[in-house]
Amino acid sequence: MKLDNKKLQELAHLARLEFSDEELSEIGNDLKKIIEFCDQLKSVDTEGIDPLIYLSDEINVLRDDQIKQGLKKEDALKNAPASDSDYFKVPKVITK
Repeated sequence: MKLDNKKLQELAHLARLEFSDEELSEIGNDLKKIIEFCDQLKSVDTEGIDPLIYLSDEINVLRDDQIKQGLKKEDALKNAPASDSDYFKVPKVITK
């Protein structure tokens, strides 16, 4: 892939970025190095190697969910600054 200033400016525009000429030159050099590295990866022989789905063979040990009694309504509303039977009262924050 040939990278010139016009292509770099198009990429910067698509990414909604603005660069000075000096920054554009530095970014162009960095992008060329990245593309060269990706081209090196294309030359690696991966025949017979399965795709890597997980980075580790470890298996998570998860506990079973357990149903527990939570707070009762009365206990939850006991320390509320303002409540209305079954609900917390809060200041109105949405206006029409």
